[in-house]
Amino acid sequence: MSKITVSDGTEIYYKDWGTGQPLVFHHGWPLSSDDWDAQLMFFVAQGFRVIAHDRRGHGRSSQTSEGHNMDTYVADVAELTQFLDLKDAIHIGHSTGGGEVIRYVAKHGQGRVAKAVLVSAVTPLMVQTEANPDGVPMSVFDEIREGTAKHRPQYFKDFTTAFYGYNREGANVSQGIQDNWWRQGMMGSIKAHHDGIKAFSETDFTEDLKSVDVPVLVLHGEDDQIVPFAISAVKAIKLLKHGKLISYPGFPHGMPTTEAATINADLLAFIKS
Repeated sequence: MSKITVSDGTEIYYKDWGTGQPLVFHHGWPLSSDDWDAQLMFFVAQGFRVIAHDRRGHGRSSQTSEGHNMDTYVADVAELTQFLDLKDAIHIGHSTGGGEVIRYVAKHGQGRVAKAVLVSAVTPLMVQTEANPDGVPMSVFDEIREGTAKHRPQYFKDFTTAFYGYNREGANVSQGIQDNWWRQGMMGSIKAHHDGIKAFSETDFTEDLKSVDVPVLVLHGEDDQIVPFAISAVKAIKLLKHGKLISYPGFPHGMPTTEAATINADLLAFIKS
């Protein structure tokens, strides 16, 4: 397996396929680079170099005790992109990975990044605060922490239903997709998953969004039950200097998997624009 050892000794697993302009994919909580299968296969066939890593504590990367915060996640990405010497790269992040992308681009992307894409992303801030009164109440994230820490196998099985919109009338439910989500989640560290909830829910990406100079595409499902459209994409697009928003009526949080043909086509059009 391809791994690099970053500065604190953590091993980060990554895939690196194909040649051409590099596309770097950042996965969501609590998954792994495998969650990008539909995109990796599509874009490598289109002549791109595709790179995807497992975040520390997730998938095949080290199950570290510490470092489950956004700045460390981003520092790991910076070390990987330097190791691979990626330039003119397009970084694409789903959910938590969207936050990782915008902070990486803001803090480390100078001279290396051409464009960025935020898919169902947690930006700019998920949790409800005095300054963010329409955010998601902390009690919701406490419930996710409780379920992850004490009932992870069943909690993760149950989580897939809203993630993919399978609780909606007429949904085309795929047991295989649900099982694959559970497989990826259970590969990772329970501590990383528990601690990482704070990273995706409480990190404020407002200044990162404001500071990014490259073109940014924002893709979001209007029926996202995990990261609500109104508190994320609608706000994020207003903060970007060079942003473009595409929203999808009825699409769920896990739309890169359930609606891969649509998402891939819109990604390709942006990449080639």
